[in-house]
Amino acid sequence: MTIQPSEIKNKAKREELYAKQKKAKNKAQRQRRKEILKEEEADPSLREARLRENIPQTQENTREFDEAVILEADEEVQQDEEVDEFAQYFNGQAPKVLITTTPNAGNKTVGFVHELCSIIPNIEYVKRGKKFELQKIVQFCRNREYTDVMVVTEDHKEPTHLTLIHLPEGPTAHFRLTRVKGGKEISGHGRATSHYPELILNQFTTRLGHTIGRMFAALFPQVPEFQGRQVATFHNQRDFIFFRRHRYVFKSGKRVDLQEIGPRFTLRLRWLQKGLYDPANGEYEWMYKADLETSRRRVFL
Repeated sequence: MTIQPSEIKNKAKREELYAKQKKAKNKAQRQRRKEILKEEEADPSLREARLRENIPQTQENTREFDEAVILEADEEVQQDEEVDEFAQYFNGQAPKVLITTTPNAGNKTVGFVHELCSIIPNIEYVKRGKKFELQKIVQFCRNREYTDVMVVTEDHKEPTHLTLIHLPEGPTAHFRLTRVKGGKEISGHGRATSHYPELILNQFTTRLGHTIGRMFAALFPQVPEFQGRQVATFHNQRDFIFFRRHRYVFKSGKRVDLQEIGPRFTLRLRWLQKGLYDPANGEYEWMYKADLETSRRRVFL
């Protein structure tokens, strides 16, 4: 009869027994791995079968079924995207973006805005005074043919939220902004150049995710300059959008490394509003609520 550590009242003896059982278990696992390697050396097809069947379970590949997930060749979605608010920017129209902050923003927020300006081409930073309400700024930008307005909001002099307003008719997306790390804070960081970066949008698989992905894509000209070897990535994982910027580094003609330029930050969608920014009377297409999180395997983007 095997005694379990939980049955022993003495703490020292309980820990001693647990350590012995753990050591024996690890030894058995190592021995089993050696046996598997010997079998696979004798028959290579066994290794291929093991790797084919040994698929780890993750929250991504075990996510709950969602009817909003878009298949690769969905004709209805393709037809909708041909006439949606962003279609003209995928047909060659150059974006023109204005970025601002809350009034009297702190140094960290302004520094983060300047780093965003180094990422997005054709962007202009305008310092915001106390008298300028966001809806007036939006109307100002519409009259001057801007295509997007970005607003970085701060709390306790730290950037905490980002609002993206697509012009002239919306939509408007509001994100929680966390884990901001400037380029100079990244070890071994590279220097940014003025080249248009390549854009990677990863795992925006639902209808809502497609809308958010196209909002990001509409900020960048559809003519990346490959000489700069710069890549801007928006990677969605469990509704957290991780941003990274890298540069390709070619070594000896065969090997390619990545050098991070920065900044790093994480976005999480709080709401998506149809039309232009209107907190009082706007129609919300999607809004985050705590009761939506019924499972860690349920995602919306």
